[in-house]
Amino acid sequence: MSDPEPCRMKHTEDPEEQRELSEVKEEREELSEVEEERKPLSRSKTKNKFLKKRRAKKSFTCTQCGNSFTSKQHLERHMRIHTGEKPHECNQCGKSFTNKQSLEIHMRIHTGEKPFSCDQCSKTFLSASDLKKHLRVHMKEKPHSCSVCGKSFSLLQYLHTHQKTHTGVREYMCFECEKTFTTANCLKQHQRIHTGEKPHKCSHCDKRFSQSENLKTHEMIHTGEKPYKCSHCDKRFSRSAHLRSHERIHTGEKPYKCSHCDKRFSRSTHLKTHERIHTGKIPGRGKPHTCDQCGKSFSIKTHLKISSVNSLVQF
Repeated sequence: MSDPEPCRMKHTEDPEEQRELSEVKEEREELSEVEEERKPLSRSKTKNKFLKKRRAKKSFTCTQCGNSFTSKQHLERHMRIHTGEKPHECNQCGKSFTNKQSLEIHMRIHTGEKPFSCDQCSKTFLSASDLKKHLRVHMKEKPHSCSVCGKSFSLLQYLHTHQKTHTGVREYMCFECEKTFTTANCLKQHQRIHTGEKPHKCSHCDKRFSQSENLKTHEMIHTGEKPYKCSHCDKRFSRSAHLRSHERIHTGEKPYKCSHCDKRFSRSTHLKTHERIHTGKIPGRGKPHTCDQCGKSFSIKTHLKISSVNSLVQF
């Protein structure tokens, strides 16, 4: 399947490809930093002089975006962002990449290799950039704030994605069902519903998943890992959503309001159950629970049980 294209052709660059290139760059920088620490100071100064000279010799310029490079080879590799050429293909799942380094990082998904470890919680990651993102969880650093609602984010790209909820911009469209999405990645994940593709396989059993997040959650069944701890009590959870839902017991927060009355609920499932009192049915299914004693139908199973008991008492 070809990469998704925005329904309004504004973008010439693939955001996911940009992220992959950024990961390669950050990983190189991290490895370079480690090497630099091991070198004597005199060699470090020599290297800095060399880098200054090399930067001055950036004579190969991209005609599309104006970026400059020190060699023709680097420019040719960069041009693949604009042309869409991806010559490096994964022999496990068929995914293609513009450069060899991006493929090497991707291959870790299949091999299970996670060479970057967090020194705070021992969690491991595929790439240096993933580790840097994770470290913000410990630092609770969220420097990017939404100017509309004030919500803060650890990464600028998360803020940009969030801002689309205010503007209503959903520029990526599925050509199978015409559903629209805010990001290319969301569209790619959605398209797997139509293709049936499940590229993420559990390392403990044969189960496969269309999304990596679903795989991570599933694998916690095998490992017993519960990384999300309640800040009010000692309870732990395997999913962040379960933690958020649980913490509302302590905070008293009820963000889900009934559209028919003023009642509020801490969980969306509780709201849906409550709204059946007003609508009298489950959308698309009517009242599926029918009493075999009196023939009356109910939208909620517990109401059927109460009716069955009452019918038996009357008899």
